[in-house]
Amino acid sequence: MTTLPPCPQCQSEFTYEDGNLLICPSCGHEWNPAEASASAEAAKVWKDANGNVLQDGDSVTLVKDLKIKGSSSVVKVGTKVKNIRLIEGDHDIDCKIEGFGPMQLKSEFVKKA
Repeated sequence: MTTLPPCPQCQSEFTYEDGNLLICPSCGHEWNPAEASASAEAAKVWKDANGNVLQDGDSVTLVKDLKIKGSSSVVKVGTKVKNIRLIEGDHDIDCKIEGFGPMQLKSEFVKKA
């Protein structure tokens, strides 16, 4: 049995195949999985708090004080982070902050330097 991806519109897991299309019985959405994955990869763009496009290797500055989970430390607003790496997920920036070590940040809390 093959595992089909969930519906991109309603996230229903009850999708089925009809020829080369996938169909969602819950919302009626039809899509071609080959075209959807190619457009999703090309469409992913990371933006900072001001709407500027971020890329791997950029330098960014924090726009908000960020508490470090599991610690009493705080990374202060204005802290510059060099050589970021963009990743998929909730926290979409992987970086090293001097004095704090490796960390993941959300792009909504940084601006391009």
